[in-house]
Amino acid sequence: MLLPSDEMGRGRPVVLLHARPTDRTMWDAHLPLLADGGVRAIALDLPGHGDAVVPENREVAPWTDVLDTLDHLGADRFVLAGNSLGALVALQAAVTAPERVEGLVLVGYRPHDQPASPRLQAAWDAERTALAAGDLDAAVTAGVQAWTSASATDEVRAHAAHMLRGRLTGQLAHGEPPLAADPLGEGTAALRTLTAPALVGVGEHDMPDFFEGGDALARDLDAGRTVVIPAAGHLAPLEQPSAFCTLLLDFIRRLPEQR
Repeated sequence: MLLPSDEMGRGRPVVLLHARPTDRTMWDAHLPLLADGGVRAIALDLPGHGDAVVPENREVAPWTDVLDTLDHLGADRFVLAGNSLGALVALQAAVTAPERVEGLVLVGYRPHDQPASPRLQAAWDAERTALAAGDLDAAVTAGVQAWTSASATDEVRAHAAHMLRGRLTGQLAHGEPPLAADPLGEGTAALRTLTAPALVGVGEHDMPDFFEGGDALARDLDAGRTVVIPAAGHLAPLEQPSAFCTLLLDFIRRLPEQR
């Protein structure tokens, strides 16, 4: 499956992978900032999000779709930057094709087998309860409250709500597509095979799950200390695009020159 994409700039390819409740428009503010920083920024819709409609009952392997799409776009080697679901898919792609990945920037990650905190469980329950009652507005409101910080601007909240509404509308219409076998497997053995430089981050006001998950991931990837992005929640890049782009570009400038 070739994924819908937006891109801007020239230079080292940097692939932006969005969070679960969003789509590739999450990166609209980042594309010009990264292009000005001298890289080729590529934002993708993951399967079932945005314009990446999945045919009914089709098994999906987002990591394979990302790699196939980058083949199509002529990006052989690249940096992967992901938020939440995007961080997971970045890791899956990196384990699948480690020779193609020059670096990893991962924000808001937790492994699926990590027990949920009461705060995270409450966020999931609020969305599910609203959807079960057919109240899409309530589900969107619950999601925006859960995934953005109290200091998020009205513009950020409106953008998050628009993306989340699109995601939930598609979910209600088509259901969740079945996933192929996860290339990460069980435990952390696959993660520890990765040798690409990595940076792990978390929003200052994100849930404790993602601080815990981020710290564990940073240890597994030998990535140093988890970077805290100030004045941001789970969708930290959306809330703080300039800070995130500065972090990402600084990371890229420390990478070896492309072969």
